Amino acid sequence: MDTTTFANGCFWCTEAIFKRLRGVISVVPGYSGGELENPTYEQVSAGNTGHFEAIQIKFDPEKISYEDLLYVFFKTHNLTQKDGQGADIGTQYLSKVFYHNDGQKEVAEKLKQELQKDYDAPIATEILEFKNFYEAENYHKDYYSKNPNAPYCKLVIDPKIKKMKENYSKYLK
Repeated sequence: MDTTTFANGCFWCTEAIFKRLRGVISVVPGYSGGELENPTYEQVSAGNTGHFEAIQIKFDPEKISYEDLLYVFFKTHNLTQKDGQGADIGTQYLSKVFYHNDGQKEVAEKLKQELQKDYDAPIATEILEFKNFYEAENYHKDYYSKNPNAPYCKLVIDPKIKKMKENYSKYLK
């Protein structure tokens, strides 16, 4: 089993996407990157703690590689948006890869560089050393599964899952 941490907008979206991938054992929404210990959703949402809404993924590298997880990460959000993701604007929604070891850093930097040629704008995703992760409050966990008819789920998450099923089915469970 291995671990990685990604931030790419609202963790409700990213949790819903990565839970559907083969080889993924668990996906936990939370907060990563800031200095405040055990921040709350309200504190992070205010945008001044330095944390990012993130997910921490435990995965089986024999069933899905770190590079495949990164590829899905890069392809399921707007990696050139500098101020957040979609309508979720603010520093807490920025795109980040938090690498847990030098091997992850190398793979992330290489894939980012390879993908850059497909975009006119610079890729805004930062690749940073992992330093912390705080689990989100329980009501954020499995949000999409528990609230599939909520407007945010219908308008934002459903299209992302549909795109993933259409374009990246080889990664699905």
